[in-house]
Amino acid sequence: MWSCPLCARPCTRCAAEVGTVATILGARPQFVKAAVVSRALRTADLREVLIHTGQHYDDALSQVFFDELGLPAPDHHLGIGSGPHGAQTGRMLEQIEAVLQAAPPDVVLVYGDTNSTLAGALAAVKLHLPVAHVEAGLRSFNRRMPEEVNRVLTDHASDLLFAPTDTAVENLRREGLPEARLHQVGDVMLDAAQHFGARAEAHSTVLERHGLTPGTYVLTTVHRAENTEDPNRLRALFAGLGALAQEHPVVCPLHPRTRHALTREGLLEAAEAALTVLPPVGYLDMVRLERGARLIATDSGGVQKEAFFHGVPCLTLRDETEWTELVGAGWNRLCPPSDAHRLPEVAAAHLHAPRHPIAPYGDGTAADQIAQILTKVSREP
Repeated sequence: MWSCPLCARPCTRCAAEVGTVATILGARPQFVKAAVVSRALRTADLREVLIHTGQHYDDALSQVFFDELGLPAPDHHLGIGSGPHGAQTGRMLEQIEAVLQAAPPDVVLVYGDTNSTLAGALAAVKLHLPVAHVEAGLRSFNRRMPEEVNRVLTDHASDLLFAPTDTAVENLRREGLPEARLHQVGDVMLDAAQHFGARAEAHSTVLERHGLTPGTYVLTTVHRAENTEDPNRLRALFAGLGALAQEHPVVCPLHPRTRHALTREGLLEAAEAALTVLPPVGYLDMVRLERGARLIATDSGGVQKEAFFHGVPCLTLRDETEWTELVGAGWNRLCPPSDAHRLPEVAAAHLHAPRHPIAPYGDGTAADQIAQILTKVSREP
């Protein structure tokens, strides 16, 4: 029996009076975003049902985030694991549908741009359940990226579009989505950065464990399929990072996908010799590494923003970025894999480039705004 937040005891009478939000997640960035929203939902006396697809099933990419971020244990762990996009998304769709049919919520909440996001939205909309999408409206305009397809389809299936920026809202308007669905709330990752930054400084010992001095090293992450599955891009990126490491220590928490790709191409030994290669790290350790870096080089969308939140310049190791406002203000600079041989030169220029103060991501209250909107929607007939 569920313990009711209204009367603080197992209760069936109050259950009908409390809105229920089914949150679907499965990957590290979604755990971070959901942590602050989940706390806001509980504060708003909404019942949340957590459905973990198991897209990230390694403890270093999953359980440690639940532990550090204070996320409640999932109500449903589907254990899907990895696999080809179609097979993985199909298995998620089948199992999410069964969970939602068994106990239909008032709203289904999805995050970001993963296969878990798309599967959750499709399962919900086919059952005629309202869908809310956090981080709506982001566009790279590169349809070869699976993430781009996921986010576009999810936006067009959603009833509530929680957009982080002006640019995201304009993207949704250009695609003809109704104004009533659009809600510019700011970025929940800013909420997380503000909430967990001080905790990371107080509790993480990652710098001490690895002998790192704040302000002296470059932090890098590489995990996107477009970079790990293309041998030429992978080879170019790690050759460029190796060259950069001759000027600054380069610290690389290595994603399992990237480790597998480097092993496949015979590049792992050289990478470990040139870089400070770490196993995957928890969220608090990652925040501490970001805050202590002189420069961040990444192909992650979330880490680009986290770099800005912590006041660290960033190089994006991709051909494009969804966070164009950071490029315009000088905080971010694109360095595609085709230019990776120039990484030392590009890094030096970027470190000395002017950066302008901007505040495009709201005021750190995105999670509370989302909870208020979901409270209203969940209690409507």
